[in-house]
Amino acid sequence: MVVCWLLMLALVSGLLLAHRNAWHRLEWLLKPAAAATFVPAGFLAGGIDTTFGRVMLAGLVLAAGGDVLLIPKNKRAFLAGIGAFLAGHVAYAIAFTLRGVDLSAALVCLGGLGLIAIPVLRWLWPHVERPMRLPVVAYVIVITAMVAAAVGTALRTEAWLLLVGAAAFYLSDLSVARDRFVASGFGNRLWGLPLYFFAQMLLASQAGR
Repeated sequence: MVVCWLLMLALVSGLLLAHRNAWHRLEWLLKPAAAATFVPAGFLAGGIDTTFGRVMLAGLVLAAGGDVLLIPKNKRAFLAGIGAFLAGHVAYAIAFTLRGVDLSAALVCLGGLGLIAIPVLRWLWPHVERPMRLPVVAYVIVITAMVAAAVGTALRTEAWLLLVGAAAFYLSDLSVARDRFVASGFGNRLWGLPLYFFAQMLLASQAGR
């Protein structure tokens, strides 16, 4: 597991350097490689041994696929990437539910996060092309529900690291949204990529718990 963390750190550092210098071919090499670190980490954590872990592994695989689909700079690939990540969030939410959820806490959190989602959508809306609006709304709804489920699981089972991973994933997606719709730039990736890969590796490390 430690090897996976160290390898991810090295690959993400290289990926940031590739983004900073617009080395697009290197991005095609390093981003899939970085994404490939958290999938075996989930196996090494024992994710294959339980239903919860296997569903978590499915989420990790879908996230890794989404990473690759976001590399090309075209709408079709971006939509496919959104679809892969959305399915990954659904898998995580199902896994959290299988582990155990305080339903009342999850619903309260869902309402609170929904109030946060409204200004996020208002911020993005003027910049989102009309064909992209429905997928963006669907994505925001699903990731909000995933984090709410993580809160319910943390309160029910004390799986606090799952909650940290889910929250970090949520926050990292804000950098993706800003870069894609509002203002593209290296600054988005500088904090968003490390946070995203940290989130996935943390979730992977809990797949066998």
